[in-house]
Parts: sequence; C-alpha cells; structure tokens
Amino acid sequence: MFENLSGKLGQVFDRLRKRGALSEADVNEAMREVRVALLEADVALPVVKNFIDNVKSKAVGQEVLRSVTPGQMVIKIVHDNLIEMLGGRSDAPGAETSEIDLAAVAPVPILMVGLQGSGKTTSTAKIALRLTQKDRKKVLMASLDVHRPAAQEQLKILGEQTGVACLPIVPGQMPVEIAKRALQAAKLGGYDVLMLDTAGRLHVDEALMLEVAAVRDATQPHEVLLVADSLTGQDAVNVAKSFNDRLGVTGIVLTRVDGDGRGGAALSMRAVTGKPIKLIGVGEKLDAIEPFHPQRIAQRILGMGDIVSLVEKAAETIEKEEAERLAARVQKGQFDLNDMASQLKQLRKMGGMSSVMDMLPGVGKIKQQMAGANIDERVLKRQEAIISSMTREERKNPKVIHASRKKRIAAGSGTSVQDVNKLLKQHLQMADMMKRMSKLGQKGFMRSMMGAMGGLPGMPK
Repeated sequence: MFENLSGKLGQVFDRLRKRGALSEADVNEAMREVRVALLEADVALPVVKNFIDNVKSKAVGQEVLRSVTPGQMVIKIVHDNLIEMLGGRSDAPGAETSEIDLAAVAPVPILMVGLQGSGKTTSTAKIALRLTQKDRKKVLMASLDVHRPAAQEQLKILGEQTGVACLPIVPGQMPVEIAKRALQAAKLGGYDVLMLDTAGRLHVDEALMLEVAAVRDATQPHEVLLVADSLTGQDAVNVAKSFNDRLGVTGIVLTRVDGDGRGGAALSMRAVTGKPIKLIGVGEKLDAIEPFHPQRIAQRILGMGDIVSLVEKAAETIEKEEAERLAARVQKGQFDLNDMASQLKQLRKMGGMSSVMDMLPGVGKIKQQMAGANIDERVLKRQEAIISSMTREERKNPKVIHASRKKRIAAGSGTSVQDVNKLLKQHLQMADMMKRMSKLGQKGFMRSMMGAMGGLPGMPK
C-alpha cells in the first residue's frame, strides 16, 4: 500500500544523506517535497500541515544543522513524528499497540459499524477467529443486517468456515430485537465475546445512524469498532469522523491494507479521530488480520523494513519440526527436491516473495528491479507442481531425470520442459550452496542461511 509514498520519501532522504551539511533552505525544500508526497498519498490536509510544522520546527534547529550527520537526524525526526501521527510513541517502542479490549464482564459485546462494502462482515469473522485461536475465547457472532440480501447467511457461512458459533437466523426480526436475543443467548451459552455485525449504507445517513445508535443503547458494547476500507482515501477519514461523533467509536479496523491504494487513510485516521487503529486486514483469507503497530508501519514507509513482523510471521507459519529437520540435513550437506518443495511451501505460507520483501530493510530498489523483470509470484506454485509430478526416486536423486522423464514431468505439471530445466538448475545451485554451508560450522551456517534464500525462484540474486 505504501510503495508510492515510500519511494518518493526515499528519493528526498537519499538527497539529504548525500549532503555533508544542511542549510535551513535545504530543510525547507525537503519538507516541501515531503508535503507533496503526503498529499499525493491522500493524507488529509490538516494532518499534513500539522506534521510538516512539527518536523520543520525540530529539523531547522541548531542541533540538526551542526550535527555530524544532519541528513540522518532529519530522517529520524520524520520517523519519530510519523510514529506519533499513527498513534504510537517513539520513546517507547512496542508500547503503542492497542488491540481489542476484553477487560469487561462476559459476554463482552463488540459492535462492528461502517459503510456497506467496507468489509464489516468478513472482518467480524476474522476478529472472531483471531479471538478464538489466539486469546482462547468462546465467541458468538450475530448479524443485525436485515437490509442487504443474504447478509445474515454470509455471516453464517463464515461461521461454519471458521468454526465460530453464529446466532440462528429468525426471519422478520429487526436489528434491536436480534441484538437483545444475541446478548441473552451469549449469557446463557457462557460465551466470552459477542460480535455484533450491523448493517451499512452506501453513504452516511440519518437512518443508518439512528439504527446503529439504537443497537448500541440496547447492548452497551464495550468496544465500537469502525471498519473502514483503506482504499477509499480521504473520504474514509470523513466517514470515521461522522461515526465517531455520533456513536463514540473506540477503535478502527482498516481493511484491504494489502491493496495498492495510496495509504492516506491509515496515516490520517488516528490524527483526525483521536481513536487508535487496532487491527488491519492484510489479505482475503480469514486469518489475514494483524494488530496495527505504528512504529513498524512508519519503518516500512521509510524503507527501514519490519524485521520484527517478519520474524513473528515466520514463527506462526513455519513448522518447527520441519525447520529442525531441514537444518539438520543442510548441516550434513544434504538438500534434495523434497527439501526444496518444503521451502517453497513455507515461503508461500508467509504470503509469497512480495510479502517477505516488504518487511526487509532497504529493498525498495530491489523490488523495483523485480517488478521490471516481470517476476510472477505464481512461479512458486508452478515449481511445487513440477516437484509433485516427480516420482519419489526422482525427488531424492534428480540426476536420474533425463529427457523422457522431463517431458513426462512437464506434461503432468502443466508446464514446459524449459520450466523443469530451470527448476533443476535452481535446485543444483541451492544444493551446492548447502554443501558449502555445511563446511562453515555453526556460525557460518547461520550467516549463510539468508544467502541460500537467493536460490529460491523469484529471489534477487
């Protein structure tokens, strides 16, 4: 989402780094470019003005202008102010995360509000699944949307997919009646959390606000979460302000953060509403929702990467036993096509090459090179299909794969012989590297692991 903004800010800061000393005019020029970049990213004008004023007041001080590395000092000031704009604290990394508050008497009602099409129903199911799996909570979902066709059935299906209980549908009931019935069912069923999915409209109107306000008064929710589509730009900020003024929003859930929008909504919402962004939707899968970390987002925007999130994602997706098995084989200099298939599978679980690259520091230019080379993320699936079309003997000993076998493998995987040859060449390069790594000892082994990743399809060499 933040690629365009990150690229433009990177160009500004590259020029600052190259200068040995900075004058006040240099800082003013850089701030003008930062202002334009933020406005083009759809950040709200008042937020941009306040941000630039804060940065400029610190960046033109004598401490910066006389610093040994003034360019780096200005970047640090921008970084710290970005964190604060997103609702974090630059002086207390990690303390800024604001997840859903469940510190109340069970069942804790959570009211989901927002416009139609913002992703409320899907987000309701995602949050319910997250609370069930990560917080070990017993969750009940209820759809109060009696206006959109099949809205209640949609939540019921999502409940079946996630294994989360959903309130039975009673035709003809109105939203407030459904909410009261859901609250009673949650109490009788011993549920910890009650998720209430309300109806949306194509725009903010009085009827919508009155209906949602009536549900809020009937259930007294502990959390009122506004679900906003991050691709709607500045309009999402206006929506957030309207809902907050009328309903008293306690937090924001941003959807489609994995899209190619400009990212202005994420940068503006916290500053305009004063309410924290609690969760962000990062994909279509029901487990693709994450806590919002202001510091990590600021680091991604400034091209510093997000190693902490990458490690957390790896810990969640990579199977420990499989990783230990592979590490043991590599230390012995062993690496067959079964091992390569395992690596491809784990990489795909982490969201593919682009997802991993987004979290690595200083890879903006590499990503541009990859984009220019038209590298297809689907190559990972093709590579897996090729290996799956091989026999056990072929996977363990690729040397037996000759011309006739290559034709059979290509036909079985729906690829070409050239694709098979390319995979075998990549495997050979990786196997050679693994053998060299096995001779380096424990420290050399760990140091070379990232180098080995370069052999995977789509990785820059």
